[in-house]
Amino acid sequence: MIMSRIEAPVEDGAAADEGAAAAGDLSGRLLAGLPAEAVLTDPDVTASYANDMASFCPAGAPAVVVLPRTVEQVQHVMRVATELRVPVVPQGARTGLSGGANATDGCIVLSLTKMDRILEISPVDRIAMVEPGVINATLSHAVGEHGLYYPPDPSSWEMCTIGGNIGTASGGLCCVKYGVTAEYVLGLDVVLADGRLMSTGRRTAKGVAGYDLTRLFVGSEGSLGIVVRAVLALRPKPPQQLVLAAEFPSAAAACDAVCRIMEGGHVPSLLELMDRTTVKAVNDLAHMGLPETTEALLLAAFDTVAPAADLAAVGALCEAAGATEVVPAEDAAESELLLKARRLSLTALEAVKGTTMIDDVCVPRSRLGEMLAGVERIAATYGLTIGVCAHAGDGNTHPTVCFDAQDVDESRRARESFDEIMALGLELGGTITGEHGVGVLKKEWLAREIGPVGVEMQRAVKQAFDPLGILNPGKVL
Repeated sequence: MIMSRIEAPVEDGAAADEGAAAAGDLSGRLLAGLPAEAVLTDPDVTASYANDMASFCPAGAPAVVVLPRTVEQVQHVMRVATELRVPVVPQGARTGLSGGANATDGCIVLSLTKMDRILEISPVDRIAMVEPGVINATLSHAVGEHGLYYPPDPSSWEMCTIGGNIGTASGGLCCVKYGVTAEYVLGLDVVLADGRLMSTGRRTAKGVAGYDLTRLFVGSEGSLGIVVRAVLALRPKPPQQLVLAAEFPSAAAACDAVCRIMEGGHVPSLLELMDRTTVKAVNDLAHMGLPETTEALLLAAFDTVAPAADLAAVGALCEAAGATEVVPAEDAAESELLLKARRLSLTALEAVKGTTMIDDVCVPRSRLGEMLAGVERIAATYGLTIGVCAHAGDGNTHPTVCFDAQDVDESRRARESFDEIMALGLELGGTITGEHGVGVLKKEWLAREIGPVGVEMQRAVKQAFDPLGILNPGKVL
């Protein structure tokens, strides 16, 4: 790894002088191809770019932060980085939850937030071409004006960037029907570690030419190349969805309802679950009047032509599974009110203790009940508050460990419980991350999930694209 070379002790004075000269030359070399305002070296400023929103993930001190506006400027940064053997950490809005955007000591932080243009929207081809710094919500609103829809909607959609979404292969509330980011990325322009520009994929409806390098970059967390443009698939804008809320006397009953809904062939646009800890936290924060007696709240939505009929069918299945109350919305305003509680979940859980560690374990839907029961046992074992909100329709759970970061023992227990939850997910046939990525937080767990042969092959891919190891070092593998 390049960082091991940078941090290793030098053997003689000449080598030390050479290293100091290279470090001192970095900003000057960057400024040769970038405007002055795009190169930030003030330590107080660069420190603010050191990390994303993950807990328990170390971050270093960047040597410089660069904010390019053009593809050519990104190429220049990578050529300088390759020549001087300086690590580069790509960043978007830094809303990630795995430490994937955390800086390493002496690195170039390459913030792509200034590359924020929507270059094309084509209603005929149903595609959009965008730069990586475009905010997810901005794109959604823009294509909506053309009667189109970009489905991936992470909970941070009003802040997160398309480039960051691609880097982590992010998901969202609508994945149960529409799928994750990877299913909407048709083609990419990528600046490689040595500064060369490569195009992958297509802008056509179909295309199977060669290896699917586009999918390889999606979810790679900036460790293989820098995405500078993306061709995204769009869908026709669906009708306004209607939402149903169902209260259950146990999490197991709610998970049974999820299984009945999916087994029955229903295709909800949203199927979300909140356990009793999460419901209480939302009530405490927002005084929404959610029933305190509920053990689990299930939210289902349909954006079909006749959503009321779909909600009625799903409501009957919820009642058959033991729901004590089923409340379908009558219009968009009521639907939005019902969804407000789900959107407040993570904020509310953070308010419980001041700090949260958000897990991202995805299990088969058929084992969702076992997952929630296991999390409850883990919370009791470690004496912690752990709330679960979940994209129940695709089995993606977000067990959220609430703890006091100033309490050393509680912090230790929080970290250990987090690992227990990931172990549980693998035991149930799941995966350590459904949409947040590996980053720093889950490197060891990735190795456990994919095994030694999988690690070997992934490292071979990394070596092929980044032989010097300068792209986002220390992440993923």
